[in-house]
Amino acid sequence: MSVVLPAYNEADTIESTIATTLRRLGSFLDPGTFEVIVAEDGCDDRTPEIADRLAAGDDRVRHLHSDERLGRGGALEAAFRAASGDTLVYFDTDLATDMRHLEELVTRVESGSADVATGSRWLPENVADRPAKRGVPSRIYNGLVRVFLRSDLQDHQCGFKAISRDAFDSLEADIADAHWFWDTELLVRAQRGGYEVVEFPVEWTPKGDTKVDLVRDVLGMGSQILRTWWQLSVRPRLSQRVGLVAGAVLAVVALFLMTRYLDFGAVLAEMREADPVLVGAATVVYLLSWPLRGLRYRDILAELGHHEHVGFLTGAVFISQTGNLVFPARAGDLIRAYVVKARRGIPYPTGFASLAAERVFDLLTIASMAGAVLIGYTVTGRTAELARTVVGAEGAGRVAVVVATGVGLAAVAAAAAIALSARRDRDLVAAAVYRVSTDSYADFVVGVIERFVDDLQAVAGTRRGFGRVGTVSAVVWTLDVVTALLVLAAFAPGLGAVELVAVSFFAVSVGNLAKVLPLSPGGVGLYEGAFTLLVVGLTPLGPELALGAAVLDHAVKNLVTVIGGYASMVGLNVSLTTAVKESRGVRDRGDEAPELD
Repeated sequence: MSVVLPAYNEADTIESTIATTLRRLGSFLDPGTFEVIVAEDGCDDRTPEIADRLAAGDDRVRHLHSDERLGRGGALEAAFRAASGDTLVYFDTDLATDMRHLEELVTRVESGSADVATGSRWLPENVADRPAKRGVPSRIYNGLVRVFLRSDLQDHQCGFKAISRDAFDSLEADIADAHWFWDTELLVRAQRGGYEVVEFPVEWTPKGDTKVDLVRDVLGMGSQILRTWWQLSVRPRLSQRVGLVAGAVLAVVALFLMTRYLDFGAVLAEMREADPVLVGAATVVYLLSWPLRGLRYRDILAELGHHEHVGFLTGAVFISQTGNLVFPARAGDLIRAYVVKARRGIPYPTGFASLAAERVFDLLTIASMAGAVLIGYTVTGRTAELARTVVGAEGAGRVAVVVATGVGLAAVAAAAAIALSARRDRDLVAAAVYRVSTDSYADFVVGVIERFVDDLQAVAGTRRGFGRVGTVSAVVWTLDVVTALLVLAAFAPGLGAVELVAVSFFAVSVGNLAKVLPLSPGGVGLYEGAFTLLVVGLTPLGPELALGAAVLDHAVKNLVTVIGGYASMVGLNVSLTTAVKESRGVRDRGDEAPELD
């Protein structure tokens, strides 16, 4: 039997904990049948020295050292893999759980009556007396796990568990978290896997950390509940066909809600009256923006150390944007990283980094365009009119504007933070996170953010890179606006030039900001809602005409995207559904993308 003690900066208690553990194990197990492993998780105190000394003096003690923090779950997994026992046990080094329960914990698994055994502080016959500041969050957390993950247990986080070697070997690969959620995921997946999981009451005394940690408890544990729920309950039911149908239904519902306020017969009548020459010109203008998208993506990849031809990258962009139209949740973004890896060997992490950089430039460009027009409306005294338009609106239009405002502000704030961090020796991102948490999960969150920031700074950190990518982004989105402007002019030839330009820039910018959240494939419904709302509020045009222009503008853009996307798929021999399926799998596993057939 192997007992693992996960240890992080436990210099004051580790020696007494090991002595107590050995004494208790020796009271009911034969000599030579057990070992105690100190899973030391990147400590920066004297814990490694103490553990080395104890291991050297007692062959029942082993010390596993990590130079960097693996997280509690990561340290436990590494120790279990290295352990010799057929029964694997772990408990917290503060010995909050009364050690008289250790024999029962071991016996339940060793006897074969259970595959997994866990102590519980929340069984009715023995409720722990926890401080309210931890007891209440613990009850809420366990309740959420039972509801979302359909667990039958009362306490998932008690640090007093045992598992058989066979069960661990079977479950290990499926457990994705390496931090505090590891315990919960182990128990949930064991229950889903048909293993016998037993819970028994233990005497427990609160020790150690009693604080609510924002990063660990909310960002860490909360997000992991949602991630596991998605993997276990949603994804198995979400086939490609279901995804397509769900996305189409969302788009139809969004458009249907507009029928409460608009006469769609009048909308179609307005569309039939549109000038076909101007609509054709709009199509040509939008088509011209695509080689520029490929050029921008080439510049982004070049700043990350990869050099490719504009033609290939334009095709990759076409394919990914077509994927975003066809599949919900912006699955096309996964496709592009997959295609450049499979066809040009660009590492998968670099593919995602380049996409992140492109998205930030998109958001900043669109937000800047909207902000410039907003300033213009303010200078001309039309702010109050605009406010009345938004506040008095209902349905998809108001939702779209609210979403767009939030996205724009978040993009500007994030860019400002990144710029400030790049110009200072102090890491502002890490400092902000560590102000609210010093847990190992905070290290993980900081690492993810820093990788994103580093990649973005690699693209935008030089004048050349920022200038080239920023300039092309401005041209790309200007052509997007000109496309909408020509379509709107095809509907309303009498609109003044200044008014036409201003409302086109503002409506397109806000509409595209609203599309950032993947509420429907291609943002259908949100874009039209924002566009219609702003055109009606800021011009004398009627809602039927505005919606007709919005629908036709979006249709022109989506039609060009789909035709270009499918032509690129043929040229690059890429299957869209296969790419989505494989890229999602690779993203979940975190490994490299295999070659396409």
